[in-house]
Amino acid sequence: MVNTMQIVLPDNKKIELKDGSSAKDLADQLHLTAPHQALAASINGVTRDLSTSLKDGDVVKLWSFDDPEGKEVFWHTSAHILAQAILRLYPEALPTIGPPIEAGFYYDFANLHISDEDFARIEEEMQKIVNENYTSHRELFKSKSEAKKQFGDNPYKVEIIDAISDDSEFTGYRQGEFFDLCRGPHLNNLGKVKALKLLKISGAYWRGDSNNVMLTRIYGITFPDRKQLKEYFTFLEEAKKRDHKVLGPQLNLFSLKEEAPGMPFIHPKGIIVWNTLLAFNRELLDKYDYIEIKTPALMTRELWERSGHWSNYRQNMFTSHIEERDFAIKPMNCPGGMLFYSSHPHSYRELPLRVAEIGNVHRFEPSGALSGLFRVRSFHQDDAHTFMKPEDIQNEIFNAIQFADEVYKTFGLQYHLELSTRPEKNTIGTDEEWERATSALQKALDASGIPYRINPGDGAFYGPKIDFHIRDALHRTWQCGTIQLDMALPEKFDLEYTASDGSRQRPVMIHRTILGSVERFFGILIEHFAGKFPFWISPRQIRLLVVADRHIDYAKEKMKQFKEHGFHVELDADNESVSKKVRRAQLDQVNYILTVGDKEMENGTLNVRTRDNIVHGEIHPDELIAKLHQERKNRSLESSFATPNQK
Repeated sequence: MVNTMQIVLPDNKKIELKDGSSAKDLADQLHLTAPHQALAASINGVTRDLSTSLKDGDVVKLWSFDDPEGKEVFWHTSAHILAQAILRLYPEALPTIGPPIEAGFYYDFANLHISDEDFARIEEEMQKIVNENYTSHRELFKSKSEAKKQFGDNPYKVEIIDAISDDSEFTGYRQGEFFDLCRGPHLNNLGKVKALKLLKISGAYWRGDSNNVMLTRIYGITFPDRKQLKEYFTFLEEAKKRDHKVLGPQLNLFSLKEEAPGMPFIHPKGIIVWNTLLAFNRELLDKYDYIEIKTPALMTRELWERSGHWSNYRQNMFTSHIEERDFAIKPMNCPGGMLFYSSHPHSYRELPLRVAEIGNVHRFEPSGALSGLFRVRSFHQDDAHTFMKPEDIQNEIFNAIQFADEVYKTFGLQYHLELSTRPEKNTIGTDEEWERATSALQKALDASGIPYRINPGDGAFYGPKIDFHIRDALHRTWQCGTIQLDMALPEKFDLEYTASDGSRQRPVMIHRTILGSVERFFGILIEHFAGKFPFWISPRQIRLLVVADRHIDYAKEKMKQFKEHGFHVELDADNESVSKKVRRAQLDQVNYILTVGDKEMENGTLNVRTRDNIVHGEIHPDELIAKLHQERKNRSLESSFATPNQK
């Protein structure tokens, strides 16, 4: 008689397997054998190789390429394929590290000097390795010394091994003749890689330290389907067209200057978008019962020592010495918010107290890490700190989720949520406090009805958190909003409130940001809309074009009428053809292009063209203004003139 065991699937369905079966046997029984399916398995919450043996009662989820965990395993294995190909072609090269990244992977090599002209040869060798369809084998070292002996001819691997604690598990992965130090997991067989491409080559310092040797970094990407590779390059072309670093200056929204590295200059057209965005944010702050404050940019060293930033974040802070005292420009708004709370006594009747600040913060980033509006040294955070009683936590988390949902949906941004729980080591607070806090966050997420993922052990040392990962028009994800429960700062700043029984109690506090960095969110919007902002937030809503000089006075009269209704309107009265003016307006992403000629003057109308080059014909200004008022009020993502098919 064959002994069997039961495996639990994510939907709580149970499946019977023979004793000693592996995760691969489970995948085979479920007919998940396609290249994109069953790349690795989550066994009781830990991602493992498919070769891992299962036990009765194990909870198993099989990761596919659609899952981030599946992509990570796929691309990690692909990095090893690259390293194997390099060693076949350049035996003197020394592999160092090769992690998966957000899109693809890279591998760093010492003693390797190549250019992108060598890519075709390397890709050919990688394809040969894939065709050989090796099975990945995980091997466990008995000790650190055994691992060092295996990689004794590679000082980089030895350094990695030395940096790992002695009680850690040391493992390597073998595919054919290639063996690498690696924690895994990996694909069961290399044949699942159906399409591959090397993308670029760059230099990278070992360990990211400019005092160390420069390595050769090779970036690549792979897919389980050739069609996906083709779609990826189409995506790259579209992303290039939407690059905010190109569109921003082109549309006169912002610029970056050598005189202020990492500190953007927002131009007049950009300020229109900026102010409209913040006005929308403040409207919601009022709706959700926040008060707004402003705290100083420069505060003393003693404050930052008290908050813990001076000892833990000093290298990222801009400091100054004034009148025998050390000061720092704030890298975050939180300590100032604590000082505001402590400026007067509080009663339980005031709580929850929601305090918002759109504060300009400064953080040192290495010049090589700066990138447009996405990675800067000076930016504005739409922070808020909510001080509350313990029993308020769930409702306040739910309120913050609703606030974020309203913001993101207004811009047509989809998102998913991730809950990060208590790290294993070096946390503050009792088990009871962590359990209460995490449970409250989870209950609020459940009440929201929005799907979420749990990241075990990925919270901050001072509390669990919820992260919002938004998805733009190109399906790229960006981590923007955060709701962070903090059990540290109220303690450090000795914050209190008077409870209903007259006792002095410590408030619970959450940090939350929705936009995150306003500059970064601005950059995301530029790319999300490809510079074609919806009317309500557009810096170029209307442009009047005159056919001849005799139409200028009429156009100016209509321009004044639009301005009286608060619309952003321009006049193009240049001595050029109408077609050239139209083309210029389209390149400037003007929402409504209004032409004025003899017929329009005679009829008291305007001829409407939208930036998609569709002519909608004559309309009376009052009717147009009414339409535009409604479009602005609704914060519509579509034009008032869009047909049902266009919407």
